[in-house]
Amino acid sequence: MRSLERHRDVAAYALGVLTEAEAFRFEDHLMECPRCAAHVTEFGPVTRQLLLYRRSTPQFVHPMAKPGPQMLTRLLEAVAARHRALRRRTLYAVAASVVIALAGPAVAMMAGGDDAPVQVVQATDARSGVWAQVTTGNEAYGSQVELKVKDGAGPRACHLIAIGRDGSEETVTSWHAADHDARENTMMGASTMHPNEVLRYEVRTTGGEHLVTLKPR
Repeated sequence: MRSLERHRDVAAYALGVLTEAEAFRFEDHLMECPRCAAHVTEFGPVTRQLLLYRRSTPQFVHPMAKPGPQMLTRLLEAVAARHRALRRRTLYAVAASVVIALAGPAVAMMAGGDDAPVQVVQATDARSGVWAQVTTGNEAYGSQVELKVKDGAGPRACHLIAIGRDGSEETVTSWHAADHDARENTMMGASTMHPNEVLRYEVRTTGGEHLVTLKPR
């Protein structure tokens, strides 16, 4: 596969439509191309929205069905409400981080007025040396997730995986760890699982190598 073709495969890879062999070759390309790695991360919200749409839309609904006249208004209201909630949750997450720093490794649960509790969990893997912190907030569709990670063993492409209590797995967000850069990186993601449905989170490479596990209480 030529270099230009690899660049053009970013969307197909992010949407999961490449064959296994093509995805394997593209992941090799990701290790050497920061631009494509950044584009894969940018496609994360689109991929999650398509997944949520597929799971919430009955099979008998035509894929080209048009929204009703009130759909745009409801979407704008939902986005505005989500932004307000996210700002509040960011403050709660900061406060929870202080609690964790004072009390040691643990999970912090903090209520935010009328919002559902925000959950913060962090862990460091002794073998890989990777540190990660996951902050989750309950949403109507599932969970809003913020991931912070420090990984000085890059370059490598990674995923945050949510593992449900029923054994199901779901990719929450993806990113590309830079070459031997141990600085903290922050990614936003989403899951169709609600926080109380998640048994644990795992950070893995795209090749399946386990880096760190985070277990909410």
